[in-house]
Amino acid sequence: MPGIALLLSLTTTISSLIHPAATIPPLKPVTFTPAEKTVQHQLGDKTISFKVIQYGESVSTCCINVHDNEATAVQAARAILEREGGLLIKIDNNAQRLVSFSFKGVVYTFDPNRIFSASGIRLTLTAKGKINPLAIIEVEKFAAHLLQLIPDTTSCIVALHNNTDGDYSVKSYQAGGKRQSDAKQVYADDWQDADDIALTTDENLFAKMSAMGYNSILQDNVKVDKDGSLSVYYGELNKRYINIETQFGKTVQYKEMLGKLLTILDKEKKPETTYVPMVDVDY
Repeated sequence: MPGIALLLSLTTTISSLIHPAATIPPLKPVTFTPAEKTVQHQLGDKTISFKVIQYGESVSTCCINVHDNEATAVQAARAILEREGGLLIKIDNNAQRLVSFSFKGVVYTFDPNRIFSASGIRLTLTAKGKINPLAIIEVEKFAAHLLQLIPDTTSCIVALHNNTDGDYSVKSYQAGGKRQSDAKQVYADDWQDADDIALTTDENLFAKMSAMGYNSILQDNVKVDKDGSLSVYYGELNKRYINIETQFGKTVQYKEMLGKLLTILDKEKKPETTYVPMVDVDY
């Protein structure tokens, strides 16, 4: 019936106006064919691989995945990068979150998102089992090699993460949350799942992602817990970093959030032209 069709159309329009993030732009056609290479690293007695996948020639945006079990984020990123271009770096770790390696007959384990500071390395090795000065050096070399793969031309690091329901969310950074002191600003949107978040070191990205209705956290780069994570590392360097994170399995939501982010970054590279009206000149 025409009346029902009109009502549905109006409802969709109103929803888009109220909640911009609900509007998903049409996907661009696949443009970039990935060029993939494997970089090997000797970690103690174990050889571990870094996958470096480039989409197109531009590498101003670099996506990085350090937890190999967080496949939803990687799957979504591959689909978006095929259309938008960019670089993807991931640790190949047999779909495991933690990295374990044998060194001089002893097995050591660490969280690969806690290794970007000396204190972080000591904490994660201790928390996951054993610690040894020589093992610390091995992990330091691993972290340094991973960072070296990120091109100097990169203007924004995009971390790819997934979480489980209720374990880690925007609520973690709100008043009373266990990470409250890590946040300078927090935006929580009732339309969004609390577990789907964008955490960034950059005020401009925080403003733009929150304006789109996404749960957003601006990290306090001074007061944040120095846990050796990549966000803390780039926060201390005053460089742009953003973590896009959804629950496992939410590929559609991940594509939407990452796609909107890359659109923001692309627009920043293309300054708007200012219209200058013509004026009459007397000769």
